[in-house]
Amino acid sequence: MTDNDKGPRDDRWYLNIMAPNTKGDKFAWLDPTSIYINQAAFTDLLDDLLADLEGVEYDVVAGLDAMGFVLGAALAARSGVGFLPIRKAGKLCVDTDKVSFGNYSGRTQDMEMRTPAFAPGTRVLLADQWVETGGTMDGAIRLVERQKGKVAGLVAVAIEENERTNEYRKSYPCVAAVVQGSRWQTECNAQTLSSFDSYKPELAFPV
Repeated sequence: MTDNDKGPRDDRWYLNIMAPNTKGDKFAWLDPTSIYINQAAFTDLLDDLLADLEGVEYDVVAGLDAMGFVLGAALAARSGVGFLPIRKAGKLCVDTDKVSFGNYSGRTQDMEMRTPAFAPGTRVLLADQWVETGGTMDGAIRLVERQKGKVAGLVAVAIEENERTNEYRKSYPCVAAVVQGSRWQTECNAQTLSSFDSYKPELAFPV
């Protein structure tokens, strides 16, 4: 698929192929993994995020368990920096630091980061698939800052607008494929997309 096929580069066409939740309230309200399955979509997503990250300096990308691993590792590889996984508690076999946080479903969970993970002053870009309530991201920020790292910015497919994420935007560079002021942002804040009406899994199938 070429730029001419999908229109202007800022149309974020790949957001149209995200899947709605079909399993109920205990799951996230949509699934962006169809973007990762489709090579053209994934490439354009990364291109857009990296373009918007221009001027943001970071030494490592940290991905939040679990789907932040996909986006974070891809961004790290494209940026020529290392990747640091921030994991759910009990998964790492090395010394760790642990924090508790409230996730999007309202449950309290623990997450861990290896210690030491980096030298003091290391600039860490935090990546997650979606920032909804901001609880998971808050845990990651605390883990990085405990090791005297500097949070260089936050990156995601989407960052919803609410009191906590608005504070993030004031404190850090925040980059998302869903751009503030766009109709995508309005729909994401309402947790429904107009593209769901015409969604078909085949739209994301690899060619």
